[in-house]
Amino acid sequence: MRGRQTVRDMVLSMLAVGVVVWIGYLFLPHDASGDGVHTKDYRVAAASAKRAAPYPLLAPEGLSDRWRATSVTYEPASLGKGKGNAWHLGFVTPSGQYAAVEQSDLGRDAVLATTVAGGKPDGTAEVAGRSWERLQGPKERALTVQDGTGATTVLTGTASYEELAELAQALK
Repeated sequence: MRGRQTVRDMVLSMLAVGVVVWIGYLFLPHDASGDGVHTKDYRVAAASAKRAAPYPLLAPEGLSDRWRATSVTYEPASLGKGKGNAWHLGFVTPSGQYAAVEQSDLGRDAVLATTVAGGKPDGTAEVAGRSWERLQGPKERALTVQDGTGATTVLTGTASYEELAELAQALK
């Protein structure tokens, strides 16, 4: 008789735990897309960084929802990390690749050394009336432009040049 109570108690305990897990699943946030990508809303951080940056900080406007922001940081030079004033905004692109906006007021060569290490010139691309230099690195590619604002802008990642150009087109 004692063995039946033990089995019954174990089954009831498992049902109780299952109900708690099911309720937790319903009410705790989880990734709706099912691909494990945790997205961030970068708009507030971009607005704050635009006020703090000593150069015109660029962030995309009007990208489709298929561009999912995964990381966003602004580090002022006062933090002393040797990056100057540095803006970073990373995305998973519609094709599932990585693309990032990197902007800094350090010299062009220093910015490229940290964003596209070993990158070699690969022509140019005309995007939104601006000429961007294309770079091909061992693992990533990049579009870069330096204008008279004192900042170097690099769009980099494993994304295609076409997706990087789409990102460049959206920068405001």
